[in-house]
Amino acid sequence: MIQLFFPLSLRELWEIRSRFPQSRLFAGGTDLFVQRRYQTQDESPLIGLERIQELRTTAWEGDTFTVGAATPIRQLLEDDSVQTLLPVLAQGLACMGGPALRNMATIGGNLCTASPAGDSLPPLYVLGADVVLHSEFGRRSLPIKEFILGPGSTSLRCGEILHSIKISRPPPGSVQWYQKVGQRKANAIAIVSLAVLGRSAPDGGFQSIRLAWGSVGPTVITSREAEACLESSPLTMEKVNSAAQTARQAVAPIDDIRASAEYRRMLSGNLVYRLLR
Repeated sequence: MIQLFFPLSLRELWEIRSRFPQSRLFAGGTDLFVQRRYQTQDESPLIGLERIQELRTTAWEGDTFTVGAATPIRQLLEDDSVQTLLPVLAQGLACMGGPALRNMATIGGNLCTASPAGDSLPPLYVLGADVVLHSEFGRRSLPIKEFILGPGSTSLRCGEILHSIKISRPPPGSVQWYQKVGQRKANAIAIVSLAVLGRSAPDGGFQSIRLAWGSVGPTVITSREAEACLESSPLTMEKVNSAAQTARQAVAPIDDIRASAEYRRMLSGNLVYRLLR
């Protein structure tokens, strides 16, 4: 029989982990439970984090939003400040599965799964999010781009958990946008996704812009070269053409059951044209 624990505090969590160092952690469990269904020989203990209140809190401190790693996606989508001040994140989270999954899934789980198609990742990249990692012996902070190393791979060290995510409020009036292309309108895994955060120029161009593509490389793909194409005013078709072509060269897609690498590369550039809207 598999042992299952639900600690109520970090102190209790460290105690359980010291007794069962081979245990697996989960919050919503929407990925882990699917894996365990096919790993019938794996009987390592499971530790659920969703009852540790410290990991489920959200708060604004000045212009910094801190969200606990075990916060459910639904809770974030119901937060008016996320919808108003961080719409690119809200749009990404709203694309994640269906209502039942969003009730269980957590933002920290989506990060720790480290899927290139994860819907929260491109928004968090353009928002410049930092992750806070916690162990029994202390804390450390990393930019999200240093936390995600590859498919299913993160910078978590032995004994660490993802404690929280910190997001700085974008400047007022910023353009924020997330779009993904899937094989259907709902419950779709991204074939390609694009998150955008930009500061508008008076003539309709961009003073600055960040772009992040999902599902077209081992991690989220960014391209300073493509961004630079769009950072001079006014925004012309020639500049968008250049950014789209640069994006197609920057991504590193693969063939899989959802789409070919060639199709993903084409879409990566095509999504840039939607900035003209």
